[in-house]
Amino acid sequence: MIRSLPNTTAYTITYRIYVGLFFLFLVIPLIAISVLAFNDSNYIALPWNGFTLDWFFSATDEREGLFADSNLLESINTSLTTALIVATMSTVIGTIAALLFEEEQFRLKGLLYFLALTPLVIPGVILGISILLSSTYAGNLIEKNFGVDIELFRPSYWLVIFGQFSFGATYVMLLVAARLKKFDRSLEEAALSLKATRVQAIWYITIPFLRPAIIGAFIVAFLLSFSNINTTIFLVGSDPTLPIDLYSRIRFSSTPVLNAISFLIVLIITLFALVNFFIKRKSDD
Repeated sequence: MIRSLPNTTAYTITYRIYVGLFFLFLVIPLIAISVLAFNDSNYIALPWNGFTLDWFFSATDEREGLFADSNLLESINTSLTTALIVATMSTVIGTIAALLFEEEQFRLKGLLYFLALTPLVIPGVILGISILLSSTYAGNLIEKNFGVDIELFRPSYWLVIFGQFSFGATYVMLLVAARLKKFDRSLEEAALSLKATRVQAIWYITIPFLRPAIIGAFIVAFLLSFSNINTTIFLVGSDPTLPIDLYSRIRFSSTPVLNAISFLIVLIITLFALVNFFIKRKSDD
């Protein structure tokens, strides 16, 4: 809707109904799964049988809650540590890439930029399969010729990190580059004219300007890593991440503990989204 143009009453009502229905479509499943996390029932869906916290704290044979399930807690810890490592690596490399592509002129820049965007174009399933096949071939080649078994080249914790980093860094690069386009280059030039080195100008002038975008990009990379399944499922070893663990559980059995962990994920993502929103809002003011 363009506010500066006159609109009929019917158009305004239709527009508001559409927006309301759109957000209801997005929010209702999240509300439903959050409410059912407290349902006093042994089944994952309705009917509602009353309020309970058993699916969070119970430790009986009949009901094993989220915080009593050691395997589930281990998968949560794996996802958190993986997401933290991936987000940190992606933020550092992605920020450096954004600075290089936006500030420097070098040969094959267009081709390299296109290659940097390929993880976003290629489906996650294809990306996971290609990384698995490439790493397996490289690992077999090294083991055959040198007799060395390198864990990174077979499905493992570190291969998951490498696979998620391959697309996480691209997201960071794009988010930081968007902020960098608003940067006033004369500030760097002033610092250079005052005998600052190139590195000093970037560290003391450019990076503080990019800080809101860097923090936001870190949060995005963290959430992408934490919730990824289509790439991770081909690279995971004996330490499953939370999405992989949930997928394997729901294939064979399902209890409301899945609702409980889903509720916590929704809560965590909402908090991260709010932090990112307020950081972006503060940077725009």
